[in-house]
Amino acid sequence: MIRVVFNRKGGVGKSSIACNLAAVAASQGKATLLVDLDSQANSTSYLGHDAKDDVVGMAEFFESTLSYKYRDLSANSFVRKTPFDNLSLISASAHLAEIEQKLESRHKIYKLKEFLSSLSGQYENIFIDTPPALNFYSLSALIAAERCLIPFDCDAFSRDALLDLLVSLDEVKEDHNESLEIEGVVINQFISRAKVPQAAVDELKKAKLPIIEPYISSSVKMKESHMLRKPLIFLDPKHKLSQQFLDIYNSLS
Repeated sequence: MIRVVFNRKGGVGKSSIACNLAAVAASQGKATLLVDLDSQANSTSYLGHDAKDDVVGMAEFFESTLSYKYRDLSANSFVRKTPFDNLSLISASAHLAEIEQKLESRHKIYKLKEFLSSLSGQYENIFIDTPPALNFYSLSALIAAERCLIPFDCDAFSRDALLDLLVSLDEVKEDHNESLEIEGVVINQFISRAKVPQAAVDELKKAKLPIIEPYISSSVKMKESHMLRKPLIFLDPKHKLSQQFLDIYNSLS
């Protein structure tokens, strides 16, 4: 299964959700791949790698579609191991931003789909982390994916943006990927005792949006996990956040 984690809004937890769900899958013994398409490379860093090293990743793959450079490499050559069993990574780097315009102008929008299709037989789960914009890379991911998870950060101003996003996703489905399904909205940074997050979620329910439960609580444990470059299920499997990600993943399966 290929899943993309996407929202045009920044700071909603796309990288945290993608990496932690991938880590849960890997912890269950399932061969899992995390694809980082964001030039900020947060997922790459979270999974223990440096975006400025010399290991080939997503930028180099896309470069190979523009020139003969890297073209002699196999699809597996762009995949690297992480410190965690069963969890592999295709890393991002700042070079993604540098080549985006050229990729778009030369109509390379379906290349990611072809690339991941060649790898999908080796992995039970592929998760794609995306940039906070509907740009070349996120559109490539939506074309390549079978399911889409939408993070929502309980901001009172985010509901209308989310509804607009769903219209855009319907357009992507109609024009590029009719098999894409919106798997659900992942509620992130939820504070159960606060009125604003609950009111924001209630608005989504009124709109009859597919909300995935449980909600992901707001916790400093997530920041600790980022700092230590260790997804929650490997850092503290009994923590509330770890169990929430576990329950969400199991609900998807």
